Amino acid sequence: MIGLIVFGAISFMRMGISQLPDVDFPNIAISTSWSGASPETMESAVADVIEDAVMSVEGVRTVSSKCQEGLSTTTIEFELSVNIDIALEEVQTKIAQAQKSLPKDIDPPVVTKSNPEDQPIMWASLTGPNSLRDKVVFVRDHLKDSFTTVSGVGDVRLGGYVDPNMRIWLNTDEMQKREIAVDDIITAINTGTILTPSGYMDNGPKETNVRIMSEATTPKEFADLVIPTRSGQPIWKPIRVGEVAKVEEGLADIRRVSRLNGDPAIGLGIIKQRGSNAVAVGNAVKEKIKEIQGLLPPGIKLTSVVDATRFIKESTRELIFTLGLAALLTSVVCYLFLGSWGSAINVILAIPTSLIGAFIILYFLGFTINTFTLLALSLSIGIVVDDAIMVLENIVRYFEHGMARVKASLVGAREITGAAVAASLAILAIFVPVIFMKGIIGKFFFQFGVAMSVAVSLSLLEALTLAPMRCSQFLSTEKETRIGLWMNKRMDALAELYRRVLEVALNHRWKVVIISIVVFAASLLLLIGARREFVPPQDQSQFLVTIYTPLGSSMEFTDTTFREAENFLHSRPEVEQYYDAIGGFQGGLVNQGNMFVVLKPPSERPITPPFKHRPSQQEFMGFARDQFNKISGVTRAVVLDLSQQGFSSQRGFPVTLSVQGPDWDKLAEYSAEIMEEMKKSGLMTDIDTDYNPNMPEVKVLPDRMMAASRGVTINNIANSISALVGSLQVGKYTDSSGHRDDIRLKLLDQYNREPKDITRINIRNLQGEMVPLSSVVKLNEKPSLLTISRYNRERSISLFANVVPQKSQSDAINYTVDAAKKILPVGYHIVLSGSSEAFKESIESLIVALILGIFVAYMVLGAQFNSFIHPFTVLLALPFSFTGAFLALRLTGTSLNIYSMIGILLLMGIVKKNSILLVDFTNHRRVAGLGVKEALLEACPLRLRPILMTSVATVAAAIPAALALGPGAETTRAMAVVVIGGVILSTLLTLVVVPCAYSLLSRLENKKRQLEVQEAIESLKAAY
Repeated sequence: MIGLIVFGAISFMRMGISQLPDVDFPNIAISTSWSGASPETMESAVADVIEDAVMSVEGVRTVSSKCQEGLSTTTIEFELSVNIDIALEEVQTKIAQAQKSLPKDIDPPVVTKSNPEDQPIMWASLTGPNSLRDKVVFVRDHLKDSFTTVSGVGDVRLGGYVDPNMRIWLNTDEMQKREIAVDDIITAINTGTILTPSGYMDNGPKETNVRIMSEATTPKEFADLVIPTRSGQPIWKPIRVGEVAKVEEGLADIRRVSRLNGDPAIGLGIIKQRGSNAVAVGNAVKEKIKEIQGLLPPGIKLTSVVDATRFIKESTRELIFTLGLAALLTSVVCYLFLGSWGSAINVILAIPTSLIGAFIILYFLGFTINTFTLLALSLSIGIVVDDAIMVLENIVRYFEHGMARVKASLVGAREITGAAVAASLAILAIFVPVIFMKGIIGKFFFQFGVAMSVAVSLSLLEALTLAPMRCSQFLSTEKETRIGLWMNKRMDALAELYRRVLEVALNHRWKVVIISIVVFAASLLLLIGARREFVPPQDQSQFLVTIYTPLGSSMEFTDTTFREAENFLHSRPEVEQYYDAIGGFQGGLVNQGNMFVVLKPPSERPITPPFKHRPSQQEFMGFARDQFNKISGVTRAVVLDLSQQGFSSQRGFPVTLSVQGPDWDKLAEYSAEIMEEMKKSGLMTDIDTDYNPNMPEVKVLPDRMMAASRGVTINNIANSISALVGSLQVGKYTDSSGHRDDIRLKLLDQYNREPKDITRINIRNLQGEMVPLSSVVKLNEKPSLLTISRYNRERSISLFANVVPQKSQSDAINYTVDAAKKILPVGYHIVLSGSSEAFKESIESLIVALILGIFVAYMVLGAQFNSFIHPFTVLLALPFSFTGAFLALRLTGTSLNIYSMIGILLLMGIVKKNSILLVDFTNHRRVAGLGVKEALLEACPLRLRPILMTSVATVAAAIPAALALGPGAETTRAMAVVVIGGVILSTLLTLVVVPCAYSLLSRLENKKRQLEVQEAIESLKAAY
């Protein structure tokens, strides 16, 4: 026992801590960049080629792509059983084979494992008056590597970071004066600056290295580069790059901006390694931030912004506190029922032995300390004492009848062994079907089931070995205490009352059974109108806001709009801090941005109008959404509750679906109709889509006949525009810190503002003459798409929505699906994805698990009782547990979610224990020669005390979780409420209904078979 506790404590201290179990979503992301390419071009030339290449990889579940200007991201989601490392190798091979089909000047595709669970657990932010380039260089050269070396840190994600570049800004007017084309400047750079290895000279006793300083490394050296040729012909009068361009060390095109509390910032997102302790990593990062503070340049500040480990730490602390309180309440219940601390200690010792000992197995299985494992151990407290209670109560009964301690321990433990093993196996059998559950929820339930099973198994081992051993040495029946005497009188009176009630019930068996069936059937009506959701929202004091401005808005306009949103947040005392990512986290989406909003802890939020109490996170989110939508220039503001993430590989919106079909325009029309229906339902809010039409676009249409007559090639037209407008990378150089950075060409801003600026560009024809671009092209301004989404090789439009508070996620999904079926014609369809798909999948898996659980339990009980009849009698307790659970959910206003479903699954194991005790002891009395009715009237009152004791202990263990108000209480409360309601009602009804059903079903027993078994047992006893 001491060994289990000691090594369990060591294992506990070495286990990682996380909010949810570490589960690998086997996803692979393929990112491909092609500077300046339109979404349509990225779709046809890149995404379609990559999708075609990877579809044949084994284990692919879905393939989705998102194309935007200059960037295509294809995400492959595999089945959870797939080995992601092997899949990664296969995907890389397929991409290598498809490389020849991709555009030649495209950046090589980057293939990475993309686990949605690998989100930053913390964001640090660098702010200060220095220029953005200075901050970028400092982050690149110093900060990032400082954090990646912290133990437990897997990667660092950068927000608001823009790569340092050597920028060559071209002046159209100066180029025209000197008849210089962009190709001439590119040639000057490629021939005038080059990094080449040299060699060494050996002259006998000495050796000298030779190094050619052939590379330009400063803006002045680049500006001094001589343009050597014009259309391949030498230029006799030197023309330098600096005469036709402005050269500076700057940054790549700024397509994203980050701010912390209104100040320009660069964010560093800390991603922990798989299986590491999130809280420990967070603490180590905070220590590193303190250490770095003294090394920062003057005026620079490094601050921790979004800290998910704070909630993990607080919710884990709350769960551990709940665990301790549950153990304390269970101990008190044991003392009250047993009447002396001597007896109570025998039972109470099962708690640390089972719970702390369980951490040994969990540690070696690679589990973390998370919500599911701690909930399992917390709710198992009332269960792990059951076996010890049954054993102790039986031993004490024989001891009080005059047996010696050792003999009473042997006889009492042996007699109860069958019931104890059957009861424990009945609980373990419930979690066997969890192995067959599909999807991510099956992975989470697996950890819950293993933790519960290990604790129950250890409690059975402890009850059948250590408890009798202690009783044989230290058993005492001193119950002279006032509490002991009072409890004995009350229990005796209650047992007598129960005997009289049972006698009446046995005289009206059919009435009792029929009434119980009616009660169960009526309880099913409680499900009508009940809220059903995947996971309940939690107050984590942080949420994410996405704000959209009109399509075509510039970065400057979007930035100004976000400053107004910042002013609102700055004015609210509930807000602790906020972090902006304008242009999106990856950049490029300049008409939108994200805001991380961190609230003060619930107890510290002031009461400020329009609130008349301390607002919850959900209340403040609704208020903030309304205020953001009132800001001038905001087309829509969408709020995302971060507590809804982690249960799928996509965004955390409760309602997520994709509309698919052949015609793009019709697809947009039907999607708009579905969104309108979603708005009318009153069930959903924050209705959003990834379909963004009407993005202003200038299409350059070459006049092929005119271009041919002027000697201008289409390739020259395309390359010239790409270089001057699209920020063309023409090479690399070594900066002062030794890093290799890009060299990029682009027109100066004043020559790149309006469509007509494109026509002012001059290009060189095949004869070496300068030809105005306006003479060989036409411009057509027409709206286009900002992004293009594809799902399983079809164009798709994704729709997202939050559920209105106190409304049902199930109702919202069903309403949307029904509306889509009415709107969409043949050839168009919807596909549930993200949380909606996970919700549907989890409900189906849970129903299968419940059915399989009953089936497995029946088989185990059948083997235990050697009967087809008695297992059915035992399982009659299950419907009443459902009745109690549904009633408790309705009375407390708790939703039916995965946590309450876990509680129902657990109930199926708990409530059978009472039935097993009644049936097993009744069988013993019948073997002793009593009739069915007489055996029931003797055995059931005799088992009343342990039944009530185990039930009250289970309820007591669940009370702290049901009443919890701290961080994460929303999840524990749902499970505990179900357990309390189910145990109370099923215990009360089981005590009456099971004996009545036993009496009725005993007529179906095979008397001849029983007699043969009894004779065989008696003959064996006589022989040995």
